Amino acid sequence: MSPRTSRTNGASRSNAPHEIVERALELSRADGCVVIADEHSSANLRWAGNALTTNGVTRGRTLTVIAAVDGAQGTASGVVSRSAVTADELEPLVRAAEAAARDAGPAEDAQPLVGGTKASADFTDAPAETSSDVFAHFAPALGESFRQARAGGRELYGFAQHEVVSSYLGTSAGLRLRHDQPTGTLELNAKSPDRTRSAWAGRATRDFADVDPLAMDTELGRRLGWAERRTELPAGRYETLLPPAAVADLLIYQLWSSSARDAAEGRTVFSKAGEGEGASRTRVGERLSELPLTLRSDPGAPGLECAPFVLTHFSGDDASVFDNGLPLTATDWMREGVLNRLPTTRHSAGLTGLPVAPGIDNLLLEGGGSRSLDEMVAGTERGLLLTSLWYIREVDPATLLLTGLTRDGVYLVENGEVTGEVNNFRFNESPVDLLSRAVEAGRTERTLPREWGDDFSRAAMPALRIPDFHMSSVSRGV
Repeated sequence: MSPRTSRTNGASRSNAPHEIVERALELSRADGCVVIADEHSSANLRWAGNALTTNGVTRGRTLTVIAAVDGAQGTASGVVSRSAVTADELEPLVRAAEAAARDAGPAEDAQPLVGGTKASADFTDAPAETSSDVFAHFAPALGESFRQARAGGRELYGFAQHEVVSSYLGTSAGLRLRHDQPTGTLELNAKSPDRTRSAWAGRATRDFADVDPLAMDTELGRRLGWAERRTELPAGRYETLLPPAAVADLLIYQLWSSSARDAAEGRTVFSKAGEGEGASRTRVGERLSELPLTLRSDPGAPGLECAPFVLTHFSGDDASVFDNGLPLTATDWMREGVLNRLPTTRHSAGLTGLPVAPGIDNLLLEGGGSRSLDEMVAGTERGLLLTSLWYIREVDPATLLLTGLTRDGVYLVENGEVTGEVNNFRFNESPVDLLSRAVEAGRTERTLPREWGDDFSRAAMPALRIPDFHMSSVSRGV
C-alpha cells in the first residue's frame, strides 16, 4: 500500500535479477538478510489539444538490501536501496546495509525472517517488460477520440502510462519469490475551447485491452454539455452522489489510517473510548455501516491481482521488513457493515492480540445494489453529482476528518436529471462517518482514484448516496 519505488533509466542488465539477489545473499555477513530486486519497465503517451505530444519507454532497476544484526539489546535492521546496481556495486551496498543495522538501535518490529524453501517456478526467468506495443489497439482508438472531440468542439488532454515491475525476493531463510505487477492508468480531461468548462475521466487497467477512449470522450462531451448551464450554490449539506473514483480516494485513505497498533493505543478513529488495552481498545466487531457493505482486499481479485506475499522495502505502522515473503490471503476489513480486521504485522498482531493481517495492494467495496450511477441519478429528487476529489488532507486523526476539494465538475440533479453545473466546494468529511450515513450503494466497478492513483490504482467501488454531505465552503477553482 506504499508509494511505488522511483525508477531510473538506463539500469545495467549485465546480470540477471535473480543472480543479483543470490550474489547479494552470498555476500551478506549479517545474521539475517533480505534482498529485493525490482526491475521496472514503463511506456507512456501524452496528449494536449487533441494531438499526441510525447511518448517514451523507460527501463530501470532498484535493489534493496535489508540486513538484520543480532546484538545484546536485540535485533537491529538496516535498509539500503540503490538504483542501477551492477555486480561490481553489490558488495558496497550489502556492507552499507549491515553498517546501517549496526548503527541502529534494536528494531521494535524484529521477528524471525519468514522461513521455508518455497520458490516461485519463474524465479530464474527474465523480468517481464512492457513496450509501446501495449498501446497497439488503444492508440488508434485515441486518435478517433481526438477527431470525435474536435468535431464536438472540445479539446482532450491527458496521459496513459503502463508499467510492469518484476520483483525478485530472496532471503537468508530460504525464500525465493517473484511477482510481476502490471499497472496501467489513463486520465482523460476534456475542456471547452475557452477553458471555462472541464470534465475528467480515469481508468485503471492491466493491459489497455479493456479501455475505450471513444466511450470516455462521449461521456466527457455529455458532461461539458451539462456545464453549459451554470448555477451558484452556497456552502451547506447536500444530498450527494459520490462516484466510484471519489469513494476509492476516501476509503484508500481510511485503509492507510487503520493501523491496528495505532487503534489499540487510542490514537485513531478505530480506537474504542474508555479503558482497556490491545484488541479490546479497538472498534473491531462494531457496526460501521447500516448497509451490508464489505470492504476487502484480495491478491487474487480478478483484474486487480497483486502480490500474494508481503513485499515491503521499509517498516512502518502497518508494514515490517521482517515480514517479507509472508503469504497474503483475502481479507475482509469490514464484513457486511461490521469492522472485521485492522492491518497488522506479526509484531503489531502480538502487541494487540488481533490476527495477523498485512496490507494488500488492492481494495474493493462490495455488497451494494445493482444500479449504475446513471440509474442513481435518475432516482434523485434534488442533489449533487460529483466527478472527483483532490488535495485531500487529514484534519483530525481521532475522527479521520478529511478536507479536500471537488474537481472537474459538480452537477445539480433535479427530478432525476442533471440540470446544470454548480461551483466547486471544499468539503469536510470522515470516510468512517460517510459509511455510517450512506443510504445507498450502487454497482461495484473497477475505478481509478483521482488523488491516490499514482500510488494505489487497484480499486473497485460503488457509487454512494450520502444524504447530507458537508460542503464546508465554496471553491472558485474549476
